[in-house]
Amino acid sequence: MKKLAVVAFGGNALIKPNQKGTIDEQEENAYKTSENLLKLIKRDYNIVITHGNGPQVGNIMLANTAGNKLYGLPDMPLDISVAYSQGFIGYMLEQQLRNVLEAHDMDRDIITIITQVLVNKDDPAFENPVKPIGPFYSKEDADKISKVTKSVFAKDPRGRGWRRLVASPRPLVIANKKSIEKIAREGHIVIAVGGGGIPTFYVKPNKLQGIDAVIDKDLASALLAIQINADKFFILTDVPKVCLNFNTPQEKPLDRITIAEAKKYLKEGHFTEGSMAPKIRAAIHFVENSGKDTIITQTTRLGIDDGGTRVVMV
Repeated sequence: MKKLAVVAFGGNALIKPNQKGTIDEQEENAYKTSENLLKLIKRDYNIVITHGNGPQVGNIMLANTAGNKLYGLPDMPLDISVAYSQGFIGYMLEQQLRNVLEAHDMDRDIITIITQVLVNKDDPAFENPVKPIGPFYSKEDADKISKVTKSVFAKDPRGRGWRRLVASPRPLVIANKKSIEKIAREGHIVIAVGGGGIPTFYVKPNKLQGIDAVIDKDLASALLAIQINADKFFILTDVPKVCLNFNTPQEKPLDRITIAEAKKYLKEGHFTEGSMAPKIRAAIHFVENSGKDTIITQTTRLGIDDGGTRVVMV
């Protein structure tokens, strides 16, 4: 039987630094990402693709705010903006992946599943927003927006500016997980849990409702990988390997780490929030609950035997 992999990449894979995020730019980036995904397909993996939406959902919310101020259009809540981003990013990925498959004389169905994810409305995360979304601002612009909208902003750990922070509750249940697994194991490519999934909760028994939050896509992807019994979990980022003392003269790339080592390095503060720390937590969650490996690496190193950092049980 073919192996099943969940491959998670960030919304920044579609909008590169210093890009405006035009559709042309995002489609070109989606095509390049799809070319790298092809390496796994050729290595006999069935794949489920998950993606972030940080830049996109922030831009959607900015457009909503502008539409409200200029034309009196009703504001859309954050869960609706996440659903919107799932749809258009899924469309782009489907189309560009189809273009890549056809260029290589390959034929597979590609299905985007708009995915709801259950969270706890009493999750402490709602009292402590930490998830960065949207574009980077100068300190002055962030202060102006914060004053008007009461939004919380924080400085990017890599010095790229200031970004808005929103609540990021822990994902509990992935909707339609059985169908996601079935379709993927039949050999089709599934795009799911976009942006970490649309956050929902039970406002009363048997009544789901959206809630204002963005779920961390790496943790939601790890949960999906566990719930569909994936053989491998890939977390794609913009560096080849996880490093200790990142971006310093003492930087040390890691080829292989156990979950005990990963927890130790997290506690020591080697990995920053909004960057590598959520990926390490997601890797730990998958390995602990599946006994299988997580690979953290660059998109361009997918399918390379020694590519990336392998997180293992022991």
